[in-house]
Amino acid sequence: MFNMRIFRATKLLCRSFSNTLHSEPLRVCVVGSGPAGCYTAEKMLKAREQAQVDIIDRLPTPFGLVRSGVAPDHPETKIVVNQFSRVAQHERCSFFGNVTLGSSVSLAELRGLYHVVVLAYGAESDKNLGIPGENLKGVLSAREFVWWYNGHPDGQNLDPDLKSTDTAVILGQGNVALDVARILLRPTLELASTDIASHALATLEESSIRVVYLVGRRGPAQAACTAKELREVLGIQNLDISIQESDLLLTPADEEELKSNRIHRRIFELLSKAATSRPRHAGLNQRRLHFVFFRKPDCFQESKDNTGHVSGVRFEKTVLKGVGPGNQIAVGTGEFEDIKCGIVLKSIGYKSVPVDGLPFDHKKGIVPNDKGRVLSDTSDTAALEEGLYVCGWLKRGPTGIVATNLYCAEETVSSILEDLENGVLISSRAALKPGRNGLLKLLHDRNVRIVSFNDWEKIDSEERRLGSLRNKPREKLATWNELLTATTEGTEYYT
Repeated sequence: MFNMRIFRATKLLCRSFSNTLHSEPLRVCVVGSGPAGCYTAEKMLKAREQAQVDIIDRLPTPFGLVRSGVAPDHPETKIVVNQFSRVAQHERCSFFGNVTLGSSVSLAELRGLYHVVVLAYGAESDKNLGIPGENLKGVLSAREFVWWYNGHPDGQNLDPDLKSTDTAVILGQGNVALDVARILLRPTLELASTDIASHALATLEESSIRVVYLVGRRGPAQAACTAKELREVLGIQNLDISIQESDLLLTPADEEELKSNRIHRRIFELLSKAATSRPRHAGLNQRRLHFVFFRKPDCFQESKDNTGHVSGVRFEKTVLKGVGPGNQIAVGTGEFEDIKCGIVLKSIGYKSVPVDGLPFDHKKGIVPNDKGRVLSDTSDTAALEEGLYVCGWLKRGPTGIVATNLYCAEETVSSILEDLENGVLISSRAALKPGRNGLLKLLHDRNVRIVSFNDWEKIDSEERRLGSLRNKPREKLATWNELLTATTEGTEYYT
């Protein structure tokens, strides 16, 4: 009888808090304004009529990798910013740029201000190979190079030397690697009408790069790119494609893999066709792209004439070894060969960066989670971190295309709604949260200059104006100072 009374009292208490939450706005903070963050905000606003969603980003510009990761000659992929803009302009949504998680505001403070915090800030660092010579000048990450040609304010000072050598080696054969190869090899006249950063275009116009090696550890049956990206690079005008036909010989394990993977099968077909279809003037073109398979980097070689600068890469030949059904890994054979070059671009994967108070799986490079719910650690007995969720690369690793984040966001928002329904987010300390007003006061007290979506529209307008003068869709403002200065006139300061 006594236990029944406790049960009824607890049920009434939960219902009371539930009613409080339903009468008060559900305050949600999304960290990161890229595809994962914007899709999460959109799904949350649609699912919860009283949800108030704030999106914060360390950059003064929204849209994440759609702006700074998508190649400039892929304008069709960037159309999604129109959808994301409508999300940010929603009456129950606000964008706060130039706000850095960890320095402007801590994760613990956000969790105290909001019922729900969704981390969607992606992966802004790089995996390392951990081999000799990795710190030599001329060994760059593809991420930095992509930021450089896309006008990211942290990439403006990269200044890659494309004049001192005619050969570049790209480590990796995923979409980012193919993007980088295409930018290096595509005629600059074709790039001039895109939104490529002006400093990058000027450097590419003077580039001496004529030969690019795309090197992968495994074979053409395991290439990690998509067919669309591959077709584009294979279709560059006046470009010779080199693929060793011996690399296209399939083992029974390869054939088994291809049977169950339509995308890889199509990629293999494209590579096979490119290897056997020699253009009429093959060998006479000025530029050449080599697809090199079954090689893993062993060390970067230092130039004898230019101390501290890379002059080539030593590769170990590999063979594939099955480690499970449809899963083959590259293992070294003890045979080595060198490829001479003056610049190396590592496209071996992005890496997420943890912040204080955030559980992190350093081995996988993600936040431990169950369908977006953050777990306290990686053990089987890990507890749920109340009110804390994750989406995008931070949740699943740096894989997929822009649209992949839509399904990722749907899963995370479903978890949030399920937790609300089950009372997981309902507690006496969580019933009332200051949300946006509390965040604005905290940032004001710390003299953090907030860039609102209205401010972004000023940046956007100025970039479009400058672009129209050069017959471009936009001329990106590529430094922090330029971006913040563009918001000055009529800037809204929060008090």
